[in-house]
Amino acid sequence: MRKITWSIVAVVVALFISAGIAQASTKDEVQKRGYLQCGVSTGLPGFSNPDEKGHWTGLDVDVCKAIAAATLGDATKIKYVPLNAKERFTALQSGEIDALVRGTTWTLTRDSSLGLNFTGVNYYDGQGFLVSKKMGVKSALELDGAAVCIQGGTTTELNLADYFKENKMEYKPVVFDTHDATAKAFDNGRCDVLTSDQSQLYGLRTHLTKPEDAVVLPEVISKEPLGPVVRQGDDAWFNIVKWTLNAMIEAEEMGVTQANVDEMKNSNNPGVRRLLGLDGIGGKGLGLNDDWAYQIIKQVGNYGEAFERNVGMSSPLKIERGLNALWSKGGIMYAPPLR
Repeated sequence: MRKITWSIVAVVVALFISAGIAQASTKDEVQKRGYLQCGVSTGLPGFSNPDEKGHWTGLDVDVCKAIAAATLGDATKIKYVPLNAKERFTALQSGEIDALVRGTTWTLTRDSSLGLNFTGVNYYDGQGFLVSKKMGVKSALELDGAAVCIQGGTTTELNLADYFKENKMEYKPVVFDTHDATAKAFDNGRCDVLTSDQSQLYGLRTHLTKPEDAVVLPEVISKEPLGPVVRQGDDAWFNIVKWTLNAMIEAEEMGVTQANVDEMKNSNNPGVRRLLGLDGIGGKGLGLNDDWAYQIIKQVGNYGEAFERNVGMSSPLKIERGLNALWSKGGIMYAPPLR
């Protein structure tokens, strides 16, 4: 019996190994296809939002562009796939998309039970509350009995329940599938409060009929590290997406920008030269061209540039860097050494 059992185990293990070997890597599939399939939101200003001509912009979109620039040498070779919160993980698991860059919170459950891997954090956030100024509310602790608009299938639902339970308050959840639907319901008076990540609240406020009449309350009730997600089982692709984000952060720290990246090729700084693929390992460890990070910076820019134009002071949202500033400037944004 023991011999038969171990024979069966050996066969099963061999099948799994052979299946893994036969499976094409995501990088190879993307390069063969000629474009990246990137999962984004159904529309959130500052992060991933299409204009009237269907052109996508935002901080998350710039990460998609950076992945395409690193992998294909062309940041425009992307098919954007709009997904609501309930669809996003299934789309990634099924192979409909190659990467999910859609304001998704990194949690233990998602990292360990969905067959997915988070590759880093491109925005540190926290859940907050948006209310009408007419309510006269100054704190979330005054929201007992309120009707709260919320997007389904998110950690926001769980955080909301925890917060109200902890503070012995009651609320009426009004649940929708998309960001836009929650904003419209709040705008039409179907709920007293709109809750989401604070960054999303600033974006959703721009959709209101009178944005100036709504205010974000001071309480932040959760940690929401948002970042790109890929499927488990493809370490090569996991590394490409992870180091794409790291390269954007490292470029900001080293002062390498979209405008000066060509000039910086003449730098004597060893770190800059490694970043641009002039010295060191280049793209060998990732299976990419040596100029993979140069292409990211030249075509998309560094992390600070992406933040500033999409959600920072040069954008309609005017969000301060806060935690998303570099570690050397009072924030916690930090990339491992590219060496």
